[in-house]
Amino acid sequence: MATVVSGTGAGPLLRDWRERRRLSQLELALRAGSSARHISFVETGRSRPSEEMVLRLAEHLEVPVRDRNALLLAAGYAPHYSETPLDAPSLGTLREGIETLLAGYDPYPALVVDGAYTVLAANRGIAALLAGLPAHLLTPPMNAMRITLHPLGLAPRIRNLPEWRGHLLAQMERRLALARSAALREVYEEVAAYPLPETGGDETAGSEAPPYFALPLRIEHGGHVLSFVSSISTFNTPMDVTVAELAIETFLPADPETAARLRTSL
Repeated sequence: MATVVSGTGAGPLLRDWRERRRLSQLELALRAGSSARHISFVETGRSRPSEEMVLRLAEHLEVPVRDRNALLLAAGYAPHYSETPLDAPSLGTLREGIETLLAGYDPYPALVVDGAYTVLAANRGIAALLAGLPAHLLTPPMNAMRITLHPLGLAPRIRNLPEWRGHLLAQMERRLALARSAALREVYEEVAAYPLPETGGDETAGSEAPPYFALPLRIEHGGHVLSFVSSISTFNTPMDVTVAELAIETFLPADPETAARLRTSL
């Protein structure tokens, strides 16, 4: 996805990121070892920041790697971060590590997505949960949010759908607040508009709930209800746009019954 850069320089973009992070010019200046006057001059276009200053401000503003390239281009500099296709030979070690991780996590479900939740890899545990879904949802490029929340996808099988749907939409909203992504915005608007399917509801409603340590995903599978809690991992200090946007989501059994059933049936 190409990022559109205006011809007005990096100033307005930096101001927008600063306001997103709810920092004053003085607060940003103190963090970046600069002055509020210089930050003001940069934002208004009266001063052209050096390449090093653009990168320093982007670091303190927690600007995503893709958008740091956009800032550099707007300031008149070359992009600093490459964007390497995941199937490129130079990322072979990364792919091998991810495949080993996913395989090692079986029978527990695990998958890898990009910044717009496109599924890039998944293990057998995920494949088992997706069995029986319509082919149009499983045709590449698959999208994890679409598969989960579509009325013909996993949504009718999720016993606590309102809570899990709210969790996923809030997760996407947080990402949208942190990054400029037209692709993610498009996915969010699509899945947020899906109607809630009619389901039997959670059989624990009105009774004493199990002592879960995090919001579980409770999903029907093979005539049983499996409960998972999810964990998302990303790479530290990535130097490539593709790697920066990768996320590995793993699903841990939330109770002994789910763990036992996964070991015997998946």
